[in-house]
Amino acid sequence: MLKPKAASPAPADTVMIASRAVGADHAPFIIAELSGNHNGSLERAKAIVKAAAAAGADAIKMQTYTADTMTIRSDKPDFFISDPKSLWAGKTLYDLYEEAHTPWEWHAPLFDYAKQLGLIAFSTPFDSTSVDFLLTLDVPAFKIASFENTDLPLIRRVAATKRPLIISAGTSTLWEIEQALTTAREAGAKDIILLKCTSAYPASPKEANLRTIPHLSERFGVQVGLSDHTMGIGTSLAAVALGATVIEKHVTLKRSEGGVDSAFSLEPQELAELVSESKKAWESLGSSDYAPTASEDASRIYRRSLYVVKPVKAGEAFTSDNVRAIRPGYGLPTAELERVFSKKAARNIEAGTALSQELLA
Repeated sequence: MLKPKAASPAPADTVMIASRAVGADHAPFIIAELSGNHNGSLERAKAIVKAAAAAGADAIKMQTYTADTMTIRSDKPDFFISDPKSLWAGKTLYDLYEEAHTPWEWHAPLFDYAKQLGLIAFSTPFDSTSVDFLLTLDVPAFKIASFENTDLPLIRRVAATKRPLIISAGTSTLWEIEQALTTAREAGAKDIILLKCTSAYPASPKEANLRTIPHLSERFGVQVGLSDHTMGIGTSLAAVALGATVIEKHVTLKRSEGGVDSAFSLEPQELAELVSESKKAWESLGSSDYAPTASEDASRIYRRSLYVVKPVKAGEAFTSDNVRAIRPGYGLPTAELERVFSKKAARNIEAGTALSQELLA
């Protein structure tokens, strides 16, 4: 049995996925998830890929399975989605996967099209046959889905490829995450990214628990991102503020056009906003530096300083009547006010003159 480790190595500063560096020193890696939003049309799938590229996403991710590699055709109660709140309530698992799967013969043309548009293309395998198939397409990375993160044989198979591995942590306990990561490392994976995930569709922001992101990174020595099933982009931006290096969101052309995952997917303009705003959020993190920034230097002059506000004759005492702390900041610091009140004017001084040491007698 695997045992939890007392400590883990520091997260890799950079993980290379194709030519894209992923890490805290780089803007968030934005993955557009195609899923089943192609609605059974290769042309629609290509249109989503094109929209993702135009929105500025870094990668397009697919899911590689068939209904038969996921489950069996059965009318037994176990195989029905019985939760009345589910988007897919009443369907059998087989029928859902038959509707949602991306035909394997589409993968090559979609991957090629993505590359032409500058997108990194990769996929989530769900069994060893899909791993073997994806290797024939020379995918630059693999992702393990939340519901497969306890499938340790699958993790071993993917980790043995030595390609970057993204593991979604939805539905998992801390112990199960430990098992998955230990298995992956022992099988040869070196570049691993963990995705915080709430596996509900759609997910509630109240259940996102994003404060676990820095804890997961420290605990397991991996970069941590977010697989986000909430509506909108607010949760994703909060994740970036907490150190997420990867954001994955489902995308569609129009939610109103339907599709198995459309209800919690981003439309193209929303994806573009995620790309833009997540980069701003990342840039805003900066560093733990309390010195004024370069852009603030020009503004420092508008801080308060000590000025003569009424004419003062040589030898006259400085008082609260003739000296005040006002803007701008060319005079003595305001902290000098009490000391100034103990001094006299070294010469005649006009109102509006910035106090300097030379004017004090």
